[in-house]
Amino acid sequence: MKLIVQIPCYNEAEHLPDTLAAIPRQVRGADSVEVLVIDDGSEDDTTAVALAHGADAVLRFPGRQGLARVFRAGIDASIRAGADIIVNTDGDNQYDGSEIPRLVAPILAGNADMVVGDRDPGTLSHFSMAKRLLQRLGSWLMRRLSNTTVADSTSGFRAYSREAALRLNVINDFTYTLETLIQAGNRRMRIADVPIKARQTPRKSRLAPTMFHYLKNAGGTMARAYAMYEPMKVFFYAAAIFLLGAAAIGVRFLFFYFGPTSGTGNVQSLILAAILAIVGFQLLSLGLVADLMAANRKLLEEQLYRLRRQDSRDLGVDGLASLPGMTTTGEGHSG
Repeated sequence: MKLIVQIPCYNEAEHLPDTLAAIPRQVRGADSVEVLVIDDGSEDDTTAVALAHGADAVLRFPGRQGLARVFRAGIDASIRAGADIIVNTDGDNQYDGSEIPRLVAPILAGNADMVVGDRDPGTLSHFSMAKRLLQRLGSWLMRRLSNTTVADSTSGFRAYSREAALRLNVINDFTYTLETLIQAGNRRMRIADVPIKARQTPRKSRLAPTMFHYLKNAGGTMARAYAMYEPMKVFFYAAAIFLLGAAAIGVRFLFFYFGPTSGTGNVQSLILAAILAIVGFQLLSLGLVADLMAANRKLLEEQLYRLRRQDSRDLGVDGLASLPGMTTTGEGHSG
């Protein structure tokens, strides 16, 4: 049973020593623990610091790719290195690595496929009131969209079983936290929450420069992911708005047509009702087409899952250091 802890990083040379020092090298139920740092084109000494303070390997990108791509690369590398459980944590030391044994316990016990560390962000004192409120609202919305009970949808402290990791396909380039929850819920994965503590980070988030940018990008990510996995619902609800509007205006037209002013005027209402009805039926048609495309996508994802599983078996590597493209101790800064 191999456990790999992956740490996506961008300019985290200052905080990585503390982050790495807290990661346990022995976890009950795991035969080995390895640490992979994914350096997202850092401009400081992140790679050198990672190797000097205990990382087994560094996967370094020459230029910045963004959190979602870096996370995806770490998952692929961990799977190819033979990981049975993958833990994702941040390089800014926000999460306490000593809590990793509690985080992976539900997976080791066979009770979960994915575990999310719950910071209880609605009560964190170092969050502003507006941020606490938005975190609560966002997590509530994510629970509805993903059909899960995850309390902290944006937490980056997570654990995945090998099977769960093989089935994850992060498509957006913004963040992995939201899309993977919607995917997990759609695939009926068993998801558990584990209460954790979260430290205040000394710098602002690098994911988005302002709260507005984060809300815009997160909203778009949630909408696209939900539409991808539940297209019929999305188009049905949109069509229902237009069809109900058409019905209401149509009833109004009939009332005046057969009412006291029988047969006079209100032709504009009839035209508007017809237009709304046409748009509504077009949206329903698009929903049917999108639903058929979603069914085809599921077949493709199943094929991708099998290919990734077979690829990891055929590669036959033993640990992160055996993977091509990795930087390990003594190899300098090239990756």
